Amino acid sequence: MATGRTHRPATRSRGIPEATVARLPLYLRALTALSERSVPTVSSEELAAAAGVNSAKLRKDFSYLGSYGTRGVGYDVEYLVYQISRELGLTQDWPVVIVGIGNLGAALANYGGFASRGFRVAALIDADPAMAGKPVAGIPVQHTDELESIIQDNGVSIGVIATPAGAAQQVCDRLVAAGVTSILNFAPTVLSVPDGVDVRKVDLSIELQILAFHEQRKAGEEATATAESPAVPTATRTESATDQGPDGDVPAVMPA
Repeated sequence: MATGRTHRPATRSRGIPEATVARLPLYLRALTALSERSVPTVSSEELAAAAGVNSAKLRKDFSYLGSYGTRGVGYDVEYLVYQISRELGLTQDWPVVIVGIGNLGAALANYGGFASRGFRVAALIDADPAMAGKPVAGIPVQHTDELESIIQDNGVSIGVIATPAGAAQQVCDRLVAAGVTSILNFAPTVLSVPDGVDVRKVDLSIELQILAFHEQRKAGEEATATAESPAVPTATRTESATDQGPDGDVPAVMPA
């Protein structure tokens, strides 16, 4: 099986927009679920709904891959799984190193989804000498002194940074100098990298702050709507004979 050093995804050279690239994993996840249920074909509307996008955007995205589906039939699920996997570079092995084996780094190391999507955790690295040699997810942790040799020996081009913010830039610089060209950054800081190095940032606290904003806005809208709602007067009603039960009592359910 090829490694991350032998091939780079062709999305840029083929002119696929970054926004489309960002949606391809969503389509792949939905298609994989369909494949696991042995669903042979899927319409653009069904797949778009499963991926959380509109069908026109999905069809446009797939046109960049040269996949247009069959009218009245839809898209072949297995072929699309292969096609998107190939475009994303997931038909080969991508060795990954995780630097910073605290709670978050250990959780990432234990995540089973990496291997099923073509990513092999080649090494776990931490600056704490007490961590060296301790197994996490069945992989012995190695000290940061060995970072460069680990990168070279395993042909690693993707690094994951899960260190505290203060250490992240130094770790990033060392990863890049050793040959890593793609970084997934979980540290709460912005990294500076040279041209040719891609960085994707995951900041859980920022995502929670965005959700808090939406919650606050919804609460404000509800409070405004309640304040602006006119008071509904309580009507005084004189009971008539038709409002009464057979014995002159008011029925348990009032007539409409």
